[in-house]
Amino acid sequence: MTAAASEAIMETGGTKVLSSAFSGPHAWCNEKMMLSGDLSDGIALPEFFASGAFDRALDTYAEKSGGTDRRAVASMWSLYYFSALTIPYLVARVLDHQVLPVAFNRMKVALANDGLPRAFGVDDAGDWQAGDDDDVFATLAPLMGEHLREVVGYLKSSGGIAPKLAWNNALVYIDYALRAAGVEPLHAQAEALIGSKSLPDGSPNPFFDCLRHEEEDGARVCRRKICCLRYLLPGVRSCGSLCALPSQRNQ
Repeated sequence: MTAAASEAIMETGGTKVLSSAFSGPHAWCNEKMMLSGDLSDGIALPEFFASGAFDRALDTYAEKSGGTDRRAVASMWSLYYFSALTIPYLVARVLDHQVLPVAFNRMKVALANDGLPRAFGVDDAGDWQAGDDDDVFATLAPLMGEHLREVVGYLKSSGGIAPKLAWNNALVYIDYALRAAGVEPLHAQAEALIGSKSLPDGSPNPFFDCLRHEEEDGARVCRRKICCLRYLLPGVRSCGSLCALPSQRNQ
């Protein structure tokens, strides 16, 4: 951690703030991403996923939600996971050039009473790195290469959901964060992320064509390629125009 990064951990009303970008409309990120030392009920991610704790979390959420389809339970669980992970990472990265240490083997997760992910813990505030508004894959490299690939594998083996569905779930929040950051060039980054068939190393881009931004009734709408299956959970609302299934968009 650089000296500059350590300055980001400041006291605000007795609470440690991990990033100066976690303020104003992004203040909620303080509840989702914090120092591991401040996450008293956190468990290291490698242990969480390999010890059976993940399976028990899915069982708990299935019981609380009344969900009987394991894929739908795991998919909804992953939406909470990916939103709490990717949005704070990108808020800090885009607004403060801060690269949070999000490597899978260096983080902790804490759960809510219903088994859903509540918060993440990181070792420190990371480092500062100049941003490149033209290279979305450089922006996302630590997140994709050091974290998401690991989790997608566990979501398949324990949750039964296809990797393409898990990647689509993650992309929804990455796309949102890039477009909502208030930095115009990042709209181009979001387009490049879903428009490139290959990653810089030549391997397939798991985000390719997973979202489509279309015109509908005079408005621009964002639409998933693959349904997240939430409609299979009792009492859970549809994701509206975002849904890949026309039959579910107005439910």
